[in-house]
Amino acid sequence: MYTLAVKRDFVAQHYLIGGDWGAENEWHSHHYALELQLSGETLDEHGYLVDIVDVERRLDELVARFRDKTLNDFPEFADCNPSIERFAAVLCRALTARIQAKNLTYLRVVVWENEIAWAAYETRMDGA
Repeated sequence: MYTLAVKRDFVAQHYLIGGDWGAENEWHSHHYALELQLSGETLDEHGYLVDIVDVERRLDELVARFRDKTLNDFPEFADCNPSIERFAAVLCRALTARIQAKNLTYLRVVVWENEIAWAAYETRMDGA
């Protein structure tokens, strides 16, 4: 299995709802690190898993949507916590819709909230 990864850093804000999590209930910033991992069994006719330039462009577009914004304000987080678990799923689904390559099997997003905490969400790309 081949895997290609691309990483981006950005700052966004959020606050948690529905429980008593102390300071996390207050509006605050995180310096997120998003790692996109693409996997597949075969390479294309040029020896690539996927066009990395296209992947970087689509990743940059998505990151720009959330950069310096409050996650709670997005419809994807309406009435729910913008946890790193949910954020990873939101980003993964958005990238799955944007990145298409016939030889991709998995798309995985890892979101680091700080130096010690991360969450990941993975989806199959081949419809299985």
